[in-house]
Amino acid sequence: MSDPLLSLVAVGLLSIGCQFLAYKIRLPAILPLLIVGIVVGPVFGMLNADTLFGDLLFPVVSLSVAIILFEGSLTLKFSDIAGHGNMVRNLCSIGVLVTWLVAATAAHFSLSLSWQLSFLFGAIVTVTGPTVIVPMLRTVRPKTNLANILRWEGIVIDPIGALLAVLVFEFIVASQETAITHTLIAFGKTIGIGSFLGLTFGYLLGLSIRKEWVPHYLLNTAVLTIILGIFAASNYVAHESGLLAVTIAGMVLANMKDVDVEDILEFKETLSVLLISGLFILLATRLNLDSIVDVGWGSVIVLGAIMFIARPLSVLASSVGTGLKLSELALLSWIAPRGIVAAAVSALFSLKLEEIGYEGASIIVPIVFMVIIATVVVQSLTSRTVASLLKVRAPAPTGYLMFGGSKFNRMLASEMIKQKLDVTISDTNWDAIREARMADIPVYFGNPMSDHAARHLEMSTFGTVLIMSPYKQLNPLIAYHFEYTLGKDKVWALTNNEQSTRPSHRVSQQYAKKLTLFDEGVTYGYLASAIARGATVKTTRLSEEFTYEHYLKQYQDRTTPLIAINGDGKSYTFINGNTLTPKAGWKIIGLIEPERDEADKAV
Repeated sequence: MSDPLLSLVAVGLLSIGCQFLAYKIRLPAILPLLIVGIVVGPVFGMLNADTLFGDLLFPVVSLSVAIILFEGSLTLKFSDIAGHGNMVRNLCSIGVLVTWLVAATAAHFSLSLSWQLSFLFGAIVTVTGPTVIVPMLRTVRPKTNLANILRWEGIVIDPIGALLAVLVFEFIVASQETAITHTLIAFGKTIGIGSFLGLTFGYLLGLSIRKEWVPHYLLNTAVLTIILGIFAASNYVAHESGLLAVTIAGMVLANMKDVDVEDILEFKETLSVLLISGLFILLATRLNLDSIVDVGWGSVIVLGAIMFIARPLSVLASSVGTGLKLSELALLSWIAPRGIVAAAVSALFSLKLEEIGYEGASIIVPIVFMVIIATVVVQSLTSRTVASLLKVRAPAPTGYLMFGGSKFNRMLASEMIKQKLDVTISDTNWDAIREARMADIPVYFGNPMSDHAARHLEMSTFGTVLIMSPYKQLNPLIAYHFEYTLGKDKVWALTNNEQSTRPSHRVSQQYAKKLTLFDEGVTYGYLASAIARGATVKTTRLSEEFTYEHYLKQYQDRTTPLIAINGDGKSYTFINGNTLTPKAGWKIIGLIEPERDEADKAV
C-alpha cells in the first residue's frame, strides 16, 4: 500500500481481527498476529514497516518495548517467587541459566552465530509469558499444582528473562570497543546508570503514588510519561541503558509497601495489547524469509534443542527436592511456549545491532519468530493429549465462584463448604470481603474478570459462576466473560424483575436467559429481605421415607431450593425452568424462611 493512512488503518483492522480470531479459537493472540504479518509482508508485499515508518520505526519500537517490559516488571513481586514454592523459584533461576546455555550452544554450532549473538538469542528464548501460558492452561486443564507452577513461571520469568537479554545486549554493544578495559568500563557504566536511574525514579514514582501527589485521573498518563522519560534520559546518559532502567523501575514499584499498582497495571496491560497487536504485525512484515531458508536445517536443530533438551534439563534441574512425580515433570517439560517479550525484545535488539553494523544480527528475529510460532502451535495442539496420556489432567472443575458478598451469599457459601463443596466469593466491596474472610470463606477482592484475577484466582477449579450482586452494570459483563471461559449453562444470575416494567433498565435477550438462578422472582432484594426476616440456609437429607415431595410439602412456600447434592457428592444448581428431581440419599441446600409469627418477632 502506497498510502500511509490506508496502511495504518489496515494494521489496526488486522490487529483487531487477529485478537478476535485468537479469542474464538482460544489460542495466544501472538500466533495469528505474526502469521498475518508474514502473509501481508514478505509473502504478498502489501505492507512494509520500513517503508511506512522510515526513520521513526526504531524509536517507535524502542518506546513500545520499554512499555511492554515496564508492564511485565510490574508483575514481579519478590514475595511471589518465595510464595509459590521451590519449583517456581528454581525454574526462574536455575531453569533460566540452563535454557540460556543450551540454546546459546545450539545456536552457535547449528547457525554459525558468534558467541555474543548466540548468548543474546539464548537469553531471549528463556521467557515464556502469561499471555501464551494462560490460554493454554484453560484448554489443557492440568492438575492445580502444575497449573500454578506454569502460570507463575510465566509471570515471574518474563522480566527476569528480559533483564538477562538486556544485560547480554548491553555487553555486546560495549564490546564494540577494541580494548577489553573500554568494554568493561562501558558495560559497567550502562549497568550503573540504568540501575541508579531505575532505582531512584522508581522509588520517587512510588512515593508520589503513596503520597497521592498526582491526581488519580492523571495517574496513568503521568506514570506512562515519566517511564518514557526515564527510558530516554537513561539512554542519553549511558548508551542503551534505558530498558534496564524501566525494568528496574517497574520492579521497585511492584515491591514498594503501600503502593497500589493495580490501576496502573490494568492501564498498561490495555496499552500493551494495543501496542503488541500493531507492533507484531509490523515487525513480521520485515521478516526476510530467504534468510530462514538459507539457515536450513540449523534452525530445526536449534528448535529441537530448545524443546527437547533445554526445557527437560531445566525442569529436571529445578525439580530437586520438590517431590514432583515423573509424569508431572514430563508435562512441565513439554509446556513452555515463547511469547510477547521474546518477539518484542528480539526485534528491538536486531534493529539496534543492524544500525551499528553488527554482522549476523538480521538472523535473530526470524529464528526467534520461528521458535515462537513452532512452540505455540505444537504445544497448543498436543498438550491436552500429552496431559491425558500422562494422567495429570485435573478432573472436570466443580468449584463455585460467587460474584457478590452479601449476607445471604456468605450464608450459602458457608453451608456449601460444610458439604465439601469448593466455593470462592468475589466482590469489589471490601466490607463484604472482610466479613466473608472472618467466616473462613475463600475470597477474591476485586473484579473477577480482570487480568489481576486471571493471575491470582484459581480459574481452573471453577465449574459454575453464580452472579448474585447488586451491580447491575457489572453483572452482564461478568456473565459474558465467564460464559466464554467456561461455556454455556455454567453461568447463572439472579433475575431483576425489570424486563417488562422498566425499559431503560432492560438487558439483552441473551443475558436475560441467564437471569433464572434458583426460582422465579428470586431477586437480590428478595434474598436480602428474607435474611432480614430471619431466614436461614440449611441442608436437608432426603431418604425413602422423606422424599423431595415431602420436603416441599413440609416447608410449602417458605423454602427456596438452592443447591442439590447427589449421593456421589456431585452438585447441581436449581434453575428456574429446569426440571431437577432430587432422589433418596441426596441433600438439598435451601433457604428456609421462618413461620409468620417467628418472622414478625424477628422484624
